[in-house]
Amino acid sequence: NGEEQEGEATPDIPLSEDALRVQSVAGTPEAIDTLREIYTQTRKLDPQTLAQSWGFEIDRFQVGAVEALAGQRSVIVSAPTGSGKTVCGEAAVYAGLALGKRVLYTTPLKALSNQKFYDFKLQFGEDRVGLLTGDVSINRDKASVLVLTTEVYRNMLYDKDSDAVRDVHSVILDEFHYMNDRERGTVWEECVIQSPASVLLVALSATMRNVADIKAWFEHVHGPTDLITSDFRPVPLGFKYVDRAGVVELFDRTKNKKGEPRLNRLLLPGVGPEERG
Repeated sequence: NGEEQEGEATPDIPLSEDALRVQSVAGTPEAIDTLREIYTQTRKLDPQTLAQSWGFEIDRFQVGAVEALAGQRSVIVSAPTGSGKTVCGEAAVYAGLALGKRVLYTTPLKALSNQKFYDFKLQFGEDRVGLLTGDVSINRDKASVLVLTTEVYRNMLYDKDSDAVRDVHSVILDEFHYMNDRERGTVWEECVIQSPASVLLVALSATMRNVADIKAWFEHVHGPTDLITSDFRPVPLGFKYVDRAGVVELFDRTKNKKGEPRLNRLLLPGVGPEERG
């Protein structure tokens, strides 16, 4: 059903000769060239081979995204912050460039677009990557991987003279949970609705309650879509309370009647900072 719930590594499976070739140059721009050579020779995009593009073993939910993209299906990835959703977006880049097509990577913020631009130049090769925001345009026409703000992509879709999606394999919509934003959310909706059916969409989102409904909507307005979810949080969250008395844990080790973390007794009304020492 396209869903993975745990952030665990995949079982050890013997690698093919092609997969070993990609593994030997993993994490470098040469991985793109090797994937392209393999596809040109075999005319197949093998998930196991594609999964070797990074210099580390990817998790199960990331493998799910790789398999969906290799199967020509769009993907919605919903996982906690810090869990590695970006790998799923990078999978679309590796897949698209292996096929000899272009990939668009959209973000909601100029600062994030700038960060991805510089990161991708190192990962995929400087000549392959371009940047397009409201006030900056770098290597726009020649880039195989174009990083741009989501609003710019939306505007390009409405421009009849634009060739924004010419030879485009996929569009990555980073921070897709912005769709729930009252003021800007319609931008993401329009991107999904107006993107051609031939273009795969990769929506990267923090956890959302209505993600199953969003998947059904994707399939209705755009095309076949896999939902990849993970509850695994590799970077644990800790909660503390700070005032003039210092720092204390927000919750204590005792659970309440509902089995949830209980508020630290030192923070109850009537307990002053002096009493907490």
